[in-house]
Amino acid sequence: MIAVRIAIITGASSGMGREFACQISRLYKNLDELWVVARRTERLKELQEQLTFPVRTFDGDLQREYIFERVERELDRHQADVRMLVNAAGYGKMGCFAKVDIKEQSGMIDLNCKALTKMIQICLPYFSKGSRILNVASAAAFAPQPGFAVYAASKSYVYSLSLALRTELKSRGIFVTAVCPGPVDTEFFERSGSLPNSFKSSVKVSSKEVVKLALMDSVRKKPVSVYGYAMKSARGLTKLLPYTWITDIMGAANKISEI
Repeated sequence: MIAVRIAIITGASSGMGREFACQISRLYKNLDELWVVARRTERLKELQEQLTFPVRTFDGDLQREYIFERVERELDRHQADVRMLVNAAGYGKMGCFAKVDIKEQSGMIDLNCKALTKMIQICLPYFSKGSRILNVASAAAFAPQPGFAVYAASKSYVYSLSLALRTELKSRGIFVTAVCPGPVDTEFFERSGSLPNSFKSSVKVSSKEVVKLALMDSVRKKPVSVYGYAMKSARGLTKLLPYTWITDIMGAANKISEI
């Protein structure tokens, strides 16, 4: 059986995941199929109709085991060659830790960390030399963020895991890139809550540009993709300033108190 060359994208029904689906289908002509994963069935069908590329949809909740079983079963059935895996599924919830609902806190960990880890694990046997993994983290990964504590911590996990896997998988010719944007103009903030200060609002960027750079950085085998001077500068500051200073600054900016 000839292996089917595919790219897999989670969180493909909206935001950056959807943008990855659109750009990958235009840029990579050597793929046979695009596999897209998300909860919202209608959104996936719309995407499938929009793209002129062969698309296989997997509608399901990445916080449930059955969706991974479906993907793994199809990978085995097609003896797939996963040329690219994009983990774009995730969400955040702003607010003081004590006030955010525990289901939301746990959900962020389940989707942002556990689901991403599972997807990499089941795809790992189907990667080959030259395969790419893009994990959508966040500039929030660079430092603790009072007022966005669990989300930032979950993205720090994604960032750290990506850098470790990059070293582990290098000998197999598999390249991993952590995508770390700042605020992106997507539906993300409809669930997370509005941006707490004008600076963050002023540096919001388009998903199109973030994804374009991320794909270019993946081709260049870069370990981290950060879009824009503002976020690159913020990353530089987190390397220079003590974490206690950064958390105090972030806490003040987000106007967070203990309760």
